[in-house]
Amino acid sequence: MQICKVESNRESGSSMTPEQFLEFARVLPEPLLLVSGEGQLLATNQPVADILGLRRQELRGKMLFELVTESSNDIVKYLQACSSSRAMVIGSLTLRMNDGQTLICRSQGAVIQPWSPESSALILLRLENRVLASSNFVLLNEKIDELAKEVQRRKQAEEALKKANQELEIRVEERTTALQDTLNELQLTQTQLIQAEKMSSLGQMVAGIAHEINNPVSFIYGNLHHAHKYTQDLLKLVEIYQQAFPNTLPEIQRQVEEIDLDFLIQDITKLFQSMKVGTERIQEIVKSLRNFSRLDEAELKQVNIHEGIDSTLMILEHRLQARHEYPEIKVIKKYSKLPNVTCYPGQLNQVFMNILANAIDALEASALNSQYSKVNTQKTESQKLINNNPQIQIKTELLDEKWIAISIADNGLGINEQVRSKLFDPFFTTKSVGKGTGLGLYISYQIIVEKHNGQLNCFSVPEKGAKFVIKIPIQSVS
Repeated sequence: MQICKVESNRESGSSMTPEQFLEFARVLPEPLLLVSGEGQLLATNQPVADILGLRRQELRGKMLFELVTESSNDIVKYLQACSSSRAMVIGSLTLRMNDGQTLICRSQGAVIQPWSPESSALILLRLENRVLASSNFVLLNEKIDELAKEVQRRKQAEEALKKANQELEIRVEERTTALQDTLNELQLTQTQLIQAEKMSSLGQMVAGIAHEINNPVSFIYGNLHHAHKYTQDLLKLVEIYQQAFPNTLPEIQRQVEEIDLDFLIQDITKLFQSMKVGTERIQEIVKSLRNFSRLDEAELKQVNIHEGIDSTLMILEHRLQARHEYPEIKVIKKYSKLPNVTCYPGQLNQVFMNILANAIDALEASALNSQYSKVNTQKTESQKLINNNPQIQIKTELLDEKWIAISIADNGLGINEQVRSKLFDPFFTTKSVGKGTGLGLYISYQIIVEKHNGQLNCFSVPEKGAKFVIKIPIQSVS
């Protein structure tokens, strides 16, 4: 349900009557109630009656306190919170059903008519059946508290870093020569912190966007089936009319010809199918976005490595497709059967992102190099094959009972030994100014070697591509 529409009505000063509420809620599958600020039920839809085992007529005029086990004081506080908040207020209500059983529901309340001297507040409540609502609600609150504390810690770290920089600048003015090395080291640390903060912010943004997209898409997807069925029923009715009244009025015949009814009947099913495929595709993208962000997995956790690789490929998919001067980049997966690996999932996804993005950059550079050297008739057959068939090969392997390996190889221009020896140095980059910071592979090396006690190596021969090999232990990460 899109609460934002309700909020916009409230901001414009309009209100919703019980009759308008029922008209609005009749087609929605969620249990919805319209209550006054004092807790009186003004209107409900059929799903609410179904949950309670009552008729809607029996509910009208009742007080919310009569239907729940929570105290009237708690209910009043919750409704007051809903009445005074501009955002949706989440709570928990335990319903008394007609058969004597109770049902714990997660409630979402939003005011659609604020309180005024002339009238009471009107509050829209949405209920959601949660068998484990109590425990999940506690866990959710704990997670919110943890995130709030983490945000506070980051703010404190930023303030501490700013203060340290200010103190350092004063000391540098007094002892510039003696503290030059310390300043350089601090610069590197600061850049790493900024990079880490950017990745964290990106993860939060991606997870937020995925959540916001998922709600309306799920609503659309859930209603496509019903819309298609209703349309087919209407078309069937039109067909019966045509059979019963073959000699229609001229006005009707002209309209049939104008809208091309036969084509419309054939094409509308295809339209619904394409919309269904489209919404399923969006749901797949949302799932990959959530998997890539992994905000809830900052600590060690057992994960499926292939899911992390696949979600990263989904994020980079737009760069793999053919574009103007760049041909399509094919990804060849050679996955072996791997056990779940104990690791830091978000950080490992960051490594996959850095290495795969570099491989795409190398293949794009190879394509541009091919265009610039079209006049060169001395090009080898292998060079022509690379330029016409850019590929990234991803291979996973179980080395033994303790180690796995992940190799990511491209068939681009390759790396000479002089550059390869400096790949993991901080601030080293072969890209032009503004396109590379020189920190991607350096941070990746730290994540694999220091965080996961693993190995990260690069193997390359000029004109024959490059291969990065990651080796990490299955369990022993400290």
